[in-house]
Amino acid sequence: MPFTVTTTVARLNNFLRKFTVLRGAPRELWIIYAAYILENLAYKLSSSQVLPGWLSLEFGMGDETKGITIGIWSALVTLFTVLVGSFTDAVGIRRTFLIGFTICLAARMVMMAAGGKWLALTAGLLPLALGLALMTPVMAAAMKRYSTAAQRAVAFSLYYALMNLGFALGARLFDHLRHSLGEHGSWLVPGLHAEIGTYRVMILWSVVFTVPGMILVWLFLRDGVEATEAGVRVAPATPQKTGGENPLAAAARLFGELWRQPMFMRFLLFMALVVGVKMIFFYVDYVIPDFAKREISPDAPFGQVSSMLNSLLIMALAPLCGVLMQKVSAYRAIAIGSVISAASVFFLAVPAEWFKPLADGWLGDFIVHRWLNVAGPVNPLYISIFLFTVGLSIGEALWSPRLYEYAAAIAPKGREASYMAMTSLPYFFAKCGAGFLSGWLLTHYCPETGARHPETMWLIIGGMALVTPLGAILFRKYIQVHEAGR
Repeated sequence: MPFTVTTTVARLNNFLRKFTVLRGAPRELWIIYAAYILENLAYKLSSSQVLPGWLSLEFGMGDETKGITIGIWSALVTLFTVLVGSFTDAVGIRRTFLIGFTICLAARMVMMAAGGKWLALTAGLLPLALGLALMTPVMAAAMKRYSTAAQRAVAFSLYYALMNLGFALGARLFDHLRHSLGEHGSWLVPGLHAEIGTYRVMILWSVVFTVPGMILVWLFLRDGVEATEAGVRVAPATPQKTGGENPLAAAARLFGELWRQPMFMRFLLFMALVVGVKMIFFYVDYVIPDFAKREISPDAPFGQVSSMLNSLLIMALAPLCGVLMQKVSAYRAIAIGSVISAASVFFLAVPAEWFKPLADGWLGDFIVHRWLNVAGPVNPLYISIFLFTVGLSIGEALWSPRLYEYAAAIAPKGREASYMAMTSLPYFFAKCGAGFLSGWLLTHYCPETGARHPETMWLIIGGMALVTPLGAILFRKYIQVHEAGR
């Protein structure tokens, strides 16, 4: 068909209509979106990039001890997530949400206020792992429950984009607080005549942002809502039939049944491959902060050019990729996107001086002088981090939302949360690996004092990330599972 004005307008209208596919979705979908933005904003200010500074400045932990602590905690988040998926299927979406919000709120308050290390870790950080675990599978399971097969790709892409809106807001507030209070600064709490450090202030804000999400779910999320091809259906709450079992026993039974499903085992093998590329994101949180402080400057605004930029790009790219690739299978999209994400690491594995012409040109001027408002000569590492983040984000927009969709598409009815939770099982190894290796890599290749070889550190990380795309391509016929609706 020739490209006349009429056909061009028709094609544009057809493209834009794909974004309106969610118009008939129940209100619960939009409540989940709003709660997810707030929870991810809170997460960014109580976990993620905040933990390294909180552990070192508040409790005096060194690189390796800090890395081990974060590694154990991250692994526990994943382990709890795997175990609570069947609990969600047994007790229902709304109750799981409220339990998760309550635990997160209490844990963050302890982390903000506790003066002793062991109290903060055992009564704050440890319960937070359980609270976050309860939130993860129920969020993703809700996407399938509150959207139809035709809406699913766009629903999950928008879900992922809004998650990153929360991350972007958190990253921006993270840099703002570090800049206004200082890395070693403090804030006088009004009325209490007590000072808390910069990283405790961040956790205080995470407490503030947890509350409205809890209220939204408590007051407006209905039980028994489901989006079907015939329209929105509202029925009495329908968790899995327990035959008189208590919720924990029912959850244990559902969990055991998963392991007897051949399709589930093939799904797990595929998820194991995703470990390689997923580790990149943990290194952004656990390695980039100390890497940027040591290689650029202690007050480098790295949050904006890494985490915040990643989140902003995902907000724009994820819905666009979801619409453009509706007819592409989730498995294929994951394979393509993981190639791009893994390759992006090598922008940091090559000498930063390679990017000096860009640093001295308009791009360096825009990023450092105009956007970050940093004066003086442009360190080429800003360009390295920028290009890495752009490449990582393009790949992530292609593969990461489709990973959730893939799990939802192959999950039997009523087992959505169990499958969503199991997508976290391979991440157990990713988080363990990234947590433990982050401290070791920093100590050996980018120490606070002494000779540094950060390119080698990123070369190792990039090599591990390539496992995902290579494995997904080479073993496709053995592990790919048929996707419902494809």
